[in-house]
Amino acid sequence: MPVSAFTAPLWSSAFRPFYLAGALYAPLAMVGGAGALASAVDLPAAGIAPSLWHAHEMVFGFALAIIVGTVLTALPSWAGTAETAGGRLALLAALWLAGRLAFWFAPWLPPWTVALADVLLLPVLTAMLLLPLLRARDRRYLWLLPVLLALAVASVAYHASMLAGDAAGALRAVHGAVYAVMVLFVLKGGVLTPVFTDTALRALGRAGLPPFSLPLEIGAAGGIVLLAALDLGGAPAPWVGAAAAGCAALHLVRTARWRGWQVAAQPLLSSMHLGFAWLILALALHAAARFTDAVPADAWLHAFTVGALGMMMLGLMTRVALRHTGRPLVVPPSIRLALLLAFVAAALRLAATVHGLGHTVVAAAAALWAAAFLIYLGRFGAYLVGPSLPRS
Repeated sequence: MPVSAFTAPLWSSAFRPFYLAGALYAPLAMVGGAGALASAVDLPAAGIAPSLWHAHEMVFGFALAIIVGTVLTALPSWAGTAETAGGRLALLAALWLAGRLAFWFAPWLPPWTVALADVLLLPVLTAMLLLPLLRARDRRYLWLLPVLLALAVASVAYHASMLAGDAAGALRAVHGAVYAVMVLFVLKGGVLTPVFTDTALRALGRAGLPPFSLPLEIGAAGGIVLLAALDLGGAPAPWVGAAAAGCAALHLVRTARWRGWQVAAQPLLSSMHLGFAWLILALALHAAARFTDAVPADAWLHAFTVGALGMMMLGLMTRVALRHTGRPLVVPPSIRLALLLAFVAAALRLAATVHGLGHTVVAAAAALWAAAFLIYLGRFGAYLVGPSLPRS
């Protein structure tokens, strides 16, 4: 295909194809999984339990698309790397799509081809970023490489477990991927949220935020890594619970320093702060589940993936789509509705897990969450594929 085929606006920046793909895939991954659990649909999952299929595609399908789009769009500004665009960007998008198609057509494909198609994106992405990050002016972004490597290892471990018929090992691999995403959430979200909040507070004539505390920032990410190592390594339940409780307390102190309540009227900022509130709740639920039977073991997963990730991703996707297409940072009413739906969906999903409310409530939560991203797609889809406006 000629190089000119990748000069369209869609291939000018990573947020465009990957936000488009993620917003399109969110309803399939969420409603498909919930529908299968409620026996409303029959997933073509080649013997994979519906819950495991849903978990894999929420992480390696939906979430990974938004992560790739956000990270590759942010690196040129924050780390000084070159823009990933054109044919290189199209290759990454094609690898993501190949993995999703392989997963859906798994019953008719040799298992090893499904595994190969699904695991290629992360190693190729890491290889593309290795030299640019090593040469970047801000070397702090080298932390991205071990996070991507952890995601790649989790993906390989998932398929190795599935090929060996070890569903428990595959689920543990997905949990490992969730922890890797959580570290990325803590590191990247923990930079963007206070930076944007500080700017907004100063614009309102209020005092800015206190400076970054390096020990606190190291502890915030290191605590998640320790929790992951204990949990995935099969440590005694009290150890895991104590680590989760410590992480929750640490992140409560960290986020309180950002004074999110002072920007509650700004939906994009409030969505980011609510994302961290969901993270703290997820960690607290993780701890509670290790000390008592009153909280289901997977409650923390839903609080983080549906609540924290849902709110943070929808807010960032809106901010990036507006800013990087040359439009003013004015949140449309439809996106305000989408953020509300995402929050309600997370609350319903968590309530269904904790209180055993049944498949109907789970399906309702999935429908609301999917609707939030469909609203985003309807509002910003044309922005993602069309040219940017001239910058003033």
